Amino acid sequence: MRKIVRTAAIVALLILALPYVLTPIYATGHPVSTLMLWRWITGAPVTRQWSDLGRISSALPRTVVASEDARFCSHHGIDWDAVREVLADAGDGEVSRGGSTITQQVAKNLFLWQGRSVVRKALEFPLALWIDFVLPKARILELYLNIAEWGPSGQFGANAGAEYAFGRSAARLTPREAALMASILPNPYRRSARRPGPGVRQLAATYVVRARSAELRRCWGK
Repeated sequence: MRKIVRTAAIVALLILALPYVLTPIYATGHPVSTLMLWRWITGAPVTRQWSDLGRISSALPRTVVASEDARFCSHHGIDWDAVREVLADAGDGEVSRGGSTITQQVAKNLFLWQGRSVVRKALEFPLALWIDFVLPKARILELYLNIAEWGPSGQFGANAGAEYAFGRSAARLTPREAALMASILPNPYRRSARRPGPGVRQLAATYVVRARSAELRRCWGK
């Protein structure tokens, strides 16, 4: 019995260590998300064509940072101010809003699972700190833009999302189109950049304004 417990503990430790080993390897290459892998295993469609950050319209990363993680360039994987705000909202009995940074979402998408879970968050926090320590900001953003889900039928990454919504590559997105794409994150099933409803259009208009003032130069030169 002890041997079985010991073996199970070793296997669990190896599984927990794997993301920390893979992160430096992911400084290059075209990694896929756990959701993409699950869809492949279950036979669901997956569309993803990798696009380097320099080949994506600068409007998209600017808008995504402005809408998803305004302090992306200054935090170290976790936005502790946002975490405190979420905890304060929960203490006041308000519906908890999302407080995840882009780096946390990369950690979740690359190594963990979807859905809300205390266990997943406990694993996600140290992973996000490690990712920010090991990888440059530009690479983290590039990973996010290429593994985020951007369509209702297995469209992953900026290129597949742009092709589905507008019939063009991510390199040719206008600021408004980029804002529409940012507006459907993280739920491309309930929101659509292809056929945006009033709520998505209103969000997009707000994000266009925010993106104009987004300061990204210090973390990736744009």
